[in-house]
Amino acid sequence: MAQTVESDTRVHRTLRVISAASAHLTTFAFTIFMIYVSKPGSTLFSWHPFLMTLAFSFFMTEAIMVFSPDSLLRSLSRKARTRAHWVLQLLAVLCALLGLGIIYTNKVYQEKPHFSTWHGLVGLLTILCTVVQNLGGVTLLYPKLVQRWTLATRKLYHATSGLLGYLLACGSLMLGMCSLWFTANVTGVAWYLCALSPLLTGLVVMSQVSNAYLYRKKSQS
Repeated sequence: MAQTVESDTRVHRTLRVISAASAHLTTFAFTIFMIYVSKPGSTLFSWHPFLMTLAFSFFMTEAIMVFSPDSLLRSLSRKARTRAHWVLQLLAVLCALLGLGIIYTNKVYQEKPHFSTWHGLVGLLTILCTVVQNLGGVTLLYPKLVQRWTLATRKLYHATSGLLGYLLACGSLMLGMCSLWFTANVTGVAWYLCALSPLLTGLVVMSQVSNAYLYRKKSQS
C-alpha cells in the first residue's frame, strides 16, 4: 500500500513537472510567434495583438506560475517570488491598458464602432477584472487596509478571483484568434496550435491554483 502511494506521488510529481514545463514553453513560443505575425511597429494596429499577447499570454501566465512548486524561480524565497509576481502582474496591466488604448485610437482613426464584437467585449471585461484583481492584491501586501477578513481568507479570494480572471483572459485570446485579422494571417495547423496555447496554459494554471488553495482549503474544513 505504501509503495502504491509513493508510486502515485512520483507519477503526480512527474506529470506536474511536465505540465509546468509545457506551459512555460507554450506561452514563450506563442508570444514569439505573435511577434512574427503582428510585426509590431508596422502599423498602429500591429501593437494591439502584440501587447495583449505579452500581457495575458506571457506576463500573466508567468506571474501565476511563479508560485508553482516547479517554477523557474522556485529557489527564491516566498517574499522574492511575491515581489516577482507583483512586477509581472503590473507589467501585464500596463501592456493591457496600452493595448486597449491603441485599439481604441485605431478604431477612432478608421471610424469603426468600439466593442462591437465578443472579442472586444470580453477583452474589455478581462482588463477591468485584471485591474480590480491587482488592486485587491494590494490588501495582501498591506493587510491593515482591510481587516474585515482574515489574511488566509483574502488569499483564498484573491486566488479564486485571479483564476477566474485568467480563464477570462484565455477566452479573450481565443476569441481574438477568430477575428478577421488573425484568420487572414494564421491558417491551417498553425491556427490550431495557437488555439491550444491558452487552452493548455489555462488547464495548467487551473490545476495549480486548485491544488495550492481550493483543494487545500477544502481538505482543512
